[in-house]
Amino acid sequence: MSSPAPDRHTPRHPRRTETDVVEMAQETDEPAFAGLTERHRRELHVHCYRMLGSFEDAEDTVQETFLRAWRRRETYAGRASVRAWLYRIATNACLDRLAQRRPRPATGGEVPWLQPYPDRLLDELPAAGADDPERRALARETVELAYVVAVQHLAPRPRAVLILRDVLGWPAADVAGLLGDSVNSVNSALQRARAGLRAHLPADREDWAAAPPDDPATLEVVRRFVDATLATDTAALAGLLREDVRCSMPPTPGLHVGRDEVLRDWVADGFTELAGLRVVPTAVNRQPAFGCYLWSEAEEAYLPLTLDVLRVEGGLVTEVTIFHADRFAGVGLPERLGAS
Repeated sequence: MSSPAPDRHTPRHPRRTETDVVEMAQETDEPAFAGLTERHRRELHVHCYRMLGSFEDAEDTVQETFLRAWRRRETYAGRASVRAWLYRIATNACLDRLAQRRPRPATGGEVPWLQPYPDRLLDELPAAGADDPERRALARETVELAYVVAVQHLAPRPRAVLILRDVLGWPAADVAGLLGDSVNSVNSALQRARAGLRAHLPADREDWAAAPPDDPATLEVVRRFVDATLATDTAALAGLLREDVRCSMPPTPGLHVGRDEVLRDWVADGFTELAGLRVVPTAVNRQPAFGCYLWSEAEEAYLPLTLDVLRVEGGLVTEVTIFHADRFAGVGLPERLGAS
């Protein structure tokens, strides 16, 4: 007897739920499990970056997160999404790393371990809130350097509460479950973290007034800033810096505040004596940036000098963060430029 024809309205393979896939991965092999979890890698990396302030530390912590997830895959019971489960593991991995981190206290506005996050990788994030301008703005603003720096001044657990509640939008009960605290403790920690964040952001930073890096007016300010840099023209730069501009150069100690102080520091470092500069524009942390190259006679090429990241508000530069040449490769800038 022949088998009955399948009902054309019934799929041959019933749709598998996320829990079904996890159970299959648990029973088979690591590649199957990796296929389920890898889709969340970029957003977990950004989460760890907000927690740790270091691109490299975030990379290591995401690797640890996936390792822990594989080892503990049998603990996933399907009560929450795989994404939420991975965020729980990643947050705890960040807290463990912070507990083990050699003391490097953030002082004033300095965060010596701060590293840039290239926009080309941020572009890999899922398009959250595509139709919600507020959510898009929140995603951009909470990865800007000023926010990441301010978060680094918070104690680890309040830091985690702030990011989980205000950035990811987790309910207080879920955060309490992750941290093993009460909802009241989480709400109290959130209020302390918000106060600490306000204390370490620039005075008007809560307004989130910066325009996107591709804003035409911002691009014009950046163009003029680049031209003045290439000409080592401190007078032109002075006209582009806001009076209360802030400048840092992690991991080099020192935060300089105020137009006159910043320019004095640049002159003291030999800025006006530089000759043979070139720049390559880029963007990091959703901010305009450029790699600065200096001519080397010995190499007969322009070699990396600094990566300058700008924050522009109201037609003026309000923050300049200068990273060393070792950050070029990580943000996708070339190792050298030819003479032509």
